Amino acid sequence: MSADANELEPQWLSLQQAARVYGVSIDTIRRHISTGELPAARFGPRLIRIRVKDLESQFRPIPVLGTWARRRPL
Repeated sequence: MSADANELEPQWLSLQQAARVYGVSIDTIRRHISTGELPAARFGPRLIRIRVKDLESQFRPIPVLGTWARRRPL
């Protein structure tokens, strides 16, 4: 690999990092993990990590209507 170690994106995030990056609360992240919607891994007795690709799959883009269908001001 020619990529420098500083240039690599993290593959795993803590609950705090995930909540901060995606603008949600830690409780929201924990809720998604507990319902099985968001896979997570436990490293040791307390450390929980989430794969970035799993987290990104939770956030889907919202389709935008064409300009012809936008509501016009009164």
